[in-house]
Amino acid sequence: MSAPHRVVAVSGSLHEPSKTTALVRAIAAAVSARSDAEVDLIELAVIGPDLAGALRREQLPDAVERQLRAIEEADLLIVGSPVYRASFTGLFKHLFDFVDQYALVGKPVLLSATGGGERHALMIEHQLRPLFAFFQALTLPVGVYASDGDFADYEVASGLLHDRISLAAERALPLVGYASARRAQLAAS
Repeated sequence: MSAPHRVVAVSGSLHEPSKTTALVRAIAAAVSARSDAEVDLIELAVIGPDLAGALRREQLPDAVERQLRAIEEADLLIVGSPVYRASFTGLFKHLFDFVDQYALVGKPVLLSATGGGERHALMIEHQLRPLFAFFQALTLPVGVYASDGDFADYEVASGLLHDRISLAAERALPLVGYASARRAQLAAS
């Protein structure tokens, strides 16, 4: 019997409740509904105060260090950020500044973002995708963008958005399986 996939979902929102966190949770739920997966949700609204003052990784509290290791050891990353001044939040970038430069090589990453309207949708392509290209991660071709109208009471309410989430989850799973098998292969050697 194979081990469950390790899925780590990161919400770059600095607020709770959060549409970004709701979107990231919905994507993680869609992935885990289709496969055996253990999901770990990392919310910057929760860990942000412990992260904000650190300049080096060794300055981080143990709880944040555990979150960084979870990111580095994941079989699939689901990342999302609200659009803030045409990019992701600064604290989201600060978190990934502490991730080992080579820990995400070949790791599948499902990109998502939220914004006030459709005009912000290209943030996935122009901001998130280049960040994870630096890490040599495998960013999935289908990103998930949601605007304010896609939510009701901080829950995904749009049928079209549910369809896009389903499509992204289905397309991610073959690559998650590859990443898990590769991890097991490296551990055995």
